[in-house]
Amino acid sequence: MPAVRLIGPGRAGRSLARALAAADGWWVAGVLGRVDDVAAAAVGVDLLVLAVPDAAVAGVAAAVRPSPGCAVAHLAGSLTLDVLGHHDRRASIHPLVAIPTPDTQLAGRWFAVAGDPIAGRVVDALRGRAIAVADADRVAYHAAACIASNHLVALLGQVERVAEQAGVPLDAYLDLVRGTVDNVAALGPAAALTGPVARGDWATVDRHRAAIDARELPGYDAMVDLALRLREREQISCG
Repeated sequence: MPAVRLIGPGRAGRSLARALAAADGWWVAGVLGRVDDVAAAAVGVDLLVLAVPDAAVAGVAAAVRPSPGCAVAHLAGSLTLDVLGHHDRRASIHPLVAIPTPDTQLAGRWFAVAGDPIAGRVVDALRGRAIAVADADRVAYHAAACIASNHLVALLGQVERVAEQAGVPLDAYLDLVRGTVDNVAALGPAAALTGPVARGDWATVDRHRAAIDARELPGYDAMVDLALRLREREQISCG
């Protein structure tokens, strides 16, 4: 039975520890925190996971003495394997999921993996889906992840603010959001686009711009531009 130890008792570290503890065939040897001496953290385990902030990965990896047979992995989406420094067996396991709490469900999720094959074994144990992302592509991969999650949350914050002008709660729009995501899954982004930009109805766009708070215009205009790019792409594909 492979053993894993984690450094970093934050949301990601604790979520992964709980997921592996519940998975068949893995033993979690503990989670170390800021006050712990991590020099010997790789001793006695098959995998050491550095679940620490991106800026701390290199320093923590350097503080851990290499141990024969132990692979060292980080959870950072945008970092390469080089950040793990002097460890012979290096891996990256990035859960492609927002982790807002330390008990976020990681089983069955997508994971971006690189390096040592033990990363794939972790994903298999969690019944997840692995996608191999090379070091050269990691920043673009992570940028797309941030757009898909963080930027979507920011966009829904704008929905909430603009809807307040009409006295409508955010909840009224969430089924629309869910249905739209389902449409994208079924049809792809370009074919799923609806609304005034898709129709070329610029008079409606102008009325929107006149009605909403001026502070919301930069965000609205940016999304109109992205919708227009998508519309043009769909027209080219159908031309």
